[in-house]
Amino acid sequence: MNSKYFYKSALALAVLGLAACKPSVNTTVPSKGTADFTRYIAVGNSLTSGFADGGLYLDGQKNCFPGMIAEQMKTVGGGSFTTPFFADNQANGSGYLKLTGFNANGTPQTTKETSNLAYRPGSTTFFTRYSGDINNYGVPGIKLIHSTIAGYGTLNPYYERMLTDATLTTPYLNFVTSKPFTFFSMWLGNNDILGYATSGGAGDTPTDKALFTQVYNLVVSQLVKGGTGGNGAKGVVATIPDVTATAFFRTVTLKSILAAVNASPGGAGVTDLYIKPGTGAARKATAEDLFTLTLLSDRTIGKPDATGPYGLAPTNPIENQYVLDKDEVAVVNDYVASYNATIRSVASAYNLALMDANAMLKEYGAGKEVNGALVSGAFITGNLFSLDGIHLTPMGYAITANGFINAINAKYGSSIPIVDVTKYRGVKFP
Repeated sequence: MNSKYFYKSALALAVLGLAACKPSVNTTVPSKGTADFTRYIAVGNSLTSGFADGGLYLDGQKNCFPGMIAEQMKTVGGGSFTTPFFADNQANGSGYLKLTGFNANGTPQTTKETSNLAYRPGSTTFFTRYSGDINNYGVPGIKLIHSTIAGYGTLNPYYERMLTDATLTTPYLNFVTSKPFTFFSMWLGNNDILGYATSGGAGDTPTDKALFTQVYNLVVSQLVKGGTGGNGAKGVVATIPDVTATAFFRTVTLKSILAAVNASPGGAGVTDLYIKPGTGAARKATAEDLFTLTLLSDRTIGKPDATGPYGLAPTNPIENQYVLDKDEVAVVNDYVASYNATIRSVASAYNLALMDANAMLKEYGAGKEVNGALVSGAFITGNLFSLDGIHLTPMGYAITANGFINAINAKYGSSIPIVDVTKYRGVKFP
């Protein structure tokens, strides 16, 4: 006890001390509430698998948010939880980006880890297969609409590594529900818009809204049954984050590019960048246009060719794949809003917990202190996003785990302890 005052009488001090320091117990006894966490499974994509730094590797898998949740669930009756880890001698999985230093202008230097990968001998596509029980069914690259496709295992090596020859054509939804479970988390749908956004609107097409609603309802209707032989399951679903608010789109900006150009030899006085939007002719970029994180690593602004300096002349504009123009930003926002409306509606219809990942990542992305650690969406220094600018750091995944835990506790009256976020790192420095 720390006293603010000095008392001359030792007796008075002793008496006061006894009264003031009477033990006060204010602890919460862990409780499962109305849920059963005996067998928890996690359904989702790369964010569920622990994907980070542009790859799936063992350290990322060990820091996946479902694993963190499952560990906390053990205090309220949760059972064992297995993630399909890569073997120690193939710990680098698909390979991943490592920060190796910084250039004189402060931009980061990264390299791709290429040792101890998990590819099968003679293949650069398919991984060594995993055998054993699975609770974490996170599959990088999977869309919601892929979950019911027979033969999807032949198209996605991250899913294929979980299968055998006999189950190779099994749809993802059938696979995750092939065993009984009592509780699930589901975070699918991100990739139904992500590819369109990260390609600058030049590649993938967003999933049709009506189809998204149809498949989302189907998947949840099967999960709440609790799997083959199950007696029903409760669970938590999550909204889709706004990809335009990630470090992938908020690091390379019109202002930062122009500043770099003007600071370079012969670049003084440049006031405009030119882009090729999704539709129409080349035009001047505005602050409403978002540039991809990959622009400056792939292209050199101002580099001359026969059509003029790259990005500085309307005859040689920045290609559409490196910029999500303002009209494409509006498309992304529209689809994210529609998908999230579906997710909220289905969560309500099936009486499930809802984790608003969209709001959560915006809140932390704007800057927030967590147990003395500052978290923000700033690339590298913000602790939230990994080196690919989309996926999270271990600290970011711990924050996500707490978002899920808080949603579960609020819905089911449980008291699962939250994760100590400060035990997990941000971007790993060299």
